[in-house]
Amino acid sequence: MSAYGIIFSNIHDSHIPELTRLRTIASVPFACRYRFIDFTLSNMVNSNIYNISVITNYNYQSLMDHIGSGKDWDLARRSGGIKLLPPNITAFANPYIQNASNSRLDSLKSVSASLSRIKDDYVVLSDCDVICNVDFTDMIRYHQETGADMTIAVKNVEMTSEQAKSNVIFRSDESGRITEVIPYPADFSGEADISLNMIVMSTSYLNHLVLEAQTRGYTSLTRDIIARTSGYKNNRIYRCDGYFAAITSFADYYKHSMELIEKPWVRESLFNVKSRPVYTKVRNSTPTYYAAGSAAKNSMIADGCFIEGTVENSIIFRGVKIGRNATVRNSIIMQDTIVGDGAFLNCVIADKNAVIRDQRMLSGAETQPFYVSKGKMI
Repeated sequence: MSAYGIIFSNIHDSHIPELTRLRTIASVPFACRYRFIDFTLSNMVNSNIYNISVITNYNYQSLMDHIGSGKDWDLARRSGGIKLLPPNITAFANPYIQNASNSRLDSLKSVSASLSRIKDDYVVLSDCDVICNVDFTDMIRYHQETGADMTIAVKNVEMTSEQAKSNVIFRSDESGRITEVIPYPADFSGEADISLNMIVMSTSYLNHLVLEAQTRGYTSLTRDIIARTSGYKNNRIYRCDGYFAAITSFADYYKHSMELIEKPWVRESLFNVKSRPVYTKVRNSTPTYYAAGSAAKNSMIADGCFIEGTVENSIIFRGVKIGRNATVRNSIIMQDTIVGDGAFLNCVIADKNAVIRDQRMLSGAETQPFYVSKGKMI
């Protein structure tokens, strides 16, 4: 049994436009030193999936810089490894008109020639906006044992009506066979199995679906394929345990980032799972320097930082500088950002290479953090 990984790097970019204006959702920074795609790549590599394609549509310069040759995930290989599949734009396409469609099925159709060359028995499709540490080996084994046409990872959760609007709900019988698909319901609340946007199927079945979608003009994998075929195909759910964080909004990004500090079991579930480490791009930085009079409490602080002020309940990425008498609370400060002397930050998300000058006071709220865009000076 061999499996091939396919990762969608731009799906749901619109959920957090603040952080995806200059990058894909796959390359959004998370947890001091990681990107969203690190969790998906690590899940695949830890499940012995070493042939991986990342489908990109736009804004993928940051993603290319992060992945590089793939050596940090043991994917720099003579045979297989990782490759980015850019958009298929012909010489006759208008380069100034961006295709508004960004569905999984449209992405698959755009790389159908590459899909037809896959020699592995199975494919694992995955988005990048669900933070988790899972073993795809068990999911593939379950797919084989049940003889399923398609197996979809789900999580049983309790939802409000507002949360349900951002999720696809699956209903199934006692054996796990899908009987009903409810995409993004407007009036649902309560307990349900929601999609984690991770799917296993055979390679031949995937190519059949893509060909049918091209023939019939289908655009949605959920509505046009899964929902249409669940009445007569053996589509099944695979319930996952452990921690899962679906990033469906800017507030969700802040909330789930803060959970890393507030709930130690979350860090354990993500980063301390036996034989399933989370890999990322290695950056050989000096240890963080804490000046005399500085203080750090209940925070995650990466290497290469220079701390002269006070940091509380915050996540500090690599290379950040916190000036004298500055205070950073309940905030996320991304790579190489500078916080000036005497500045005060509360509930702030500062993107990469931002500069907050001396004596500035910035404050947001837990439900609506104050955002400083990439490279901006305040």
